[in-house]
Amino acid sequence: MAYLTVVETGIKWGVSPRRVHRYLQDGRVKDAVRFGSAWMIPEDAEKPTVQRRGKVLPQKSLSADLNYLFAHISMEDARYYPDEIFDSAAKQRLRFQYEGGRAYLQGDFELAKSCFLKIEQDEAAKLNACSLAIATAISLGDYTFYTEVETYLKGILEADVGANVSALAELALATAYVSAHAPQMVPGWLKEGNFAALQPQWKSDAVYKRAKYFQCLGKYESCLAVAQTALAFCSSEHKVSFEDIYLRLMCAVAYNYLERADEAKRYLLDAMNICLPHGFITPFAELISSFSGLMEQCLKQAFPMYYDAVIKQWERTVPNWIIYHNQFTADNITLILSLREIELATLVARRVPYEKIAEQNCISVGRLKNIMTGIYDKLLISNRSELSKFLIHLIHYA
Repeated sequence: MAYLTVVETGIKWGVSPRRVHRYLQDGRVKDAVRFGSAWMIPEDAEKPTVQRRGKVLPQKSLSADLNYLFAHISMEDARYYPDEIFDSAAKQRLRFQYEGGRAYLQGDFELAKSCFLKIEQDEAAKLNACSLAIATAISLGDYTFYTEVETYLKGILEADVGANVSALAELALATAYVSAHAPQMVPGWLKEGNFAALQPQWKSDAVYKRAKYFQCLGKYESCLAVAQTALAFCSSEHKVSFEDIYLRLMCAVAYNYLERADEAKRYLLDAMNICLPHGFITPFAELISSFSGLMEQCLKQAFPMYYDAVIKQWERTVPNWIIYHNQFTADNITLILSLREIELATLVARRVPYEKIAEQNCISVGRLKNIMTGIYDKLLISNRSELSKFLIHLIHYA
């Protein structure tokens, strides 16, 4: 009999390894064999059915369940009331997502993670919350948690259970790609702005990630155009969503890089006026490095009482982001760099002279330098010494 590991079974069933472990611990997987702390699961084992109130019920199609869930929640309901965050959570299935979203914005990432784990049995609500879960894992530097969510989402894609479900899974994974500055891994439909497969509730998130994609490419005019257009259509005077906040910050980032400081400051202060009265410090701690001192200036000017909180969270989470970035890059190096780029980077890291590398590869030294600049940009490093350290880390993580 052929056997699978817990991770392989999770991918096959479209669930997380934690869920598979729960099935095993409850004795719900026939003929599974345990060896110490490891499990071997028969290749033909069937995924257990959902149990509710003592009854075994057939599982509803994930695509149909998503449609049902959002048919009863309007776009306005799905937005955040900063001080009345549970008013729209009468659709109780999204209650923990709202709570986790608020916790994330306020910098309580452990609570945000806990909220995600509480909805693990509800596949539709869980899938809808995966973008937030990935952002939380990055802020915590919890790469194990990230890979569990990633495995679950890739299992959804492999299961091919419907275009809308696959698009939502790809949209969640794009959170990781733009956060790791790996725009080449973003799905083609998101790069092109073709959101036909997405339900209306997800399109504003997709637009934000498309703006972030252009930011990663250094195409700030495009980033600005996408963000401003989206704000014109999705912004509300009375309610606040993640996208309301982050699209404004994308505008501010783009204007700052375009050296239009007055416009950058206006959008930055606008976002602060939305967020900081409710203690939503995370968006500013995440992006403080993108503003060359403008963020600190605005905080001191308009919200001095939050200055220390934002700075301390930034100091706390930057090392976590580096952990995530390095491990993600190590895991996905052949997607981030071409094989030729990897070969050239290895030679440069070994301190082989540029002239010799260029001659061996039949290119000019100028062309080699341009290639290496692109590699450094993709890996977020700036010279040979950092490249050598990165390759050492790559070997370590591999």
